Amino acid sequence: MFNRQDVYGGLASIRAFTLFGGIRLRAYQQEAVEAVLGSVFMGRGDSLVVMFPRQSGKNELQAQLEAYLLAVYASRPAEIIKVSPTWRPQSQNAMRRLERVLQANLLTRLQWRRENGYIYRVGEARIYFLSAAPEAHIVGATASLLLEVDEAQDVGVEKFDREIAPMAASTHATRVFWGTAWTPTTLLGRELRASQREEQADGRRRVFRVNAGEVAREVPAYRTHVEQMIARLGRGHPSIRTQYFSEEIEAEGGMFPPERLALMEGDHLWQESPQPGQVVAFLVDVGGETRAPEGDGAPDKEHDATALVIVRVDLSTMADPALRAPCYRVVHLRQWHGESHSRLYAQIAALAQSWNARRVVLDATGMGEGLSSFLEKALPGRVIRFLFQAQSKSRLGLGFIEVVESGRFRLPRTVEPHAEALVELFRAQCRACQMHMGERMTQGMRWGVPEGARHPRSGQLLHDDLLLAAALCAHLDRLEWPTGSGAGIIQGRDPLEEKLSF
Repeated sequence: MFNRQDVYGGLASIRAFTLFGGIRLRAYQQEAVEAVLGSVFMGRGDSLVVMFPRQSGKNELQAQLEAYLLAVYASRPAEIIKVSPTWRPQSQNAMRRLERVLQANLLTRLQWRRENGYIYRVGEARIYFLSAAPEAHIVGATASLLLEVDEAQDVGVEKFDREIAPMAASTHATRVFWGTAWTPTTLLGRELRASQREEQADGRRRVFRVNAGEVAREVPAYRTHVEQMIARLGRGHPSIRTQYFSEEIEAEGGMFPPERLALMEGDHLWQESPQPGQVVAFLVDVGGETRAPEGDGAPDKEHDATALVIVRVDLSTMADPALRAPCYRVVHLRQWHGESHSRLYAQIAALAQSWNARRVVLDATGMGEGLSSFLEKALPGRVIRFLFQAQSKSRLGLGFIEVVESGRFRLPRTVEPHAEALVELFRAQCRACQMHMGERMTQGMRWGVPEGARHPRSGQLLHDDLLLAAALCAHLDRLEWPTGSGAGIIQGRDPLEEKLSF
């Protein structure tokens, strides 16, 4: 048992309190939590923003802060309110973390209670866990000590302003917005700028924006993890920038800035025919059919074409522990404008047989469904369907960025005018491609060449047929590929399962 002096000593500071639970806070955690506590204890009612990289102790810090405040204010009525984007799993996970901390700390182990399924109490102090989901009705609660918004980048701005912010209005309670960087248009982005303005006005720090380098200085193993993720995804990938370096990304803009386009340039040659020993994959985006032109008219190139991208799958990078994935070297491009699907089927099947394509990844959406069915019969076991839907296209786009950023998608050096024209058309589609990030991290990304975009040189309408076909290489990352070393097969990884939140 503890005497009164022990208890007072344990509650004198959060550093002392966490030691009673066997936890020592890191320096960047200590800085943030001391600022929150200073505002609470002094009744300043500050709004603070805490942005930590993923897996760097943000959730643990929240639970330690909550347990400490419950213990300090146990002798008087005091309320903390914590809202999360969803009840299940986020609010429930937050409750389990707090319960674990309360039970582990010698000062609170016998003092805490749970009420009504969503309230935790130590003495007269309580914390209420609520959902900020759009359908949740949470008006009426009041925070006297602290209002926490967890994963604030995924909480709707309107929901916060209408139902959550008033919870601290009458008490002037401190507000803290926890989260991970996304775009400037999120609630977290808005509050970040508001807190920065307040910092400039009075010089008191309110923003705690930690990046992977700061965490790595205290946790060497974290540096290794981040270096591996950068090798796989590339430093410019949205997941790396937002979730590890706390860098916001623009809500919309070009998907392939010059530095990303430069990563595509290779030193291999264009091929008009297959070479022995190569592992080859076909990537096909299916366009629409048009009626044959009358007289001597040429096919209408204003319509979206069917595009074929042939890649040589370089399996040597499978042995690289930082990548564990193939490199895709484009060796041939082809387009068909307005070709009937019966003729497309015959030509693609013949080309796949000629090139001995190991895999044929095909857009099976809409009109591509019939073509894929015919090709599956002609090329048994080799055709892989891909359905373009909002979520799958978002994942594909992010996966393609990963492939490019990790240096695993390469365009050929070309010499013949026809080949150069196709490669340059692909580059033009990339330059014209725009991406639009969802308002929340969970909403993913929309991307494509805007309707009405034109080639800067020819003036012809630009589509994204070659780009969409090329992006299908990201789907190949999910497959099993032979290593060629006699060791059998390496299980392909889903590049997007390793990303957090996307």
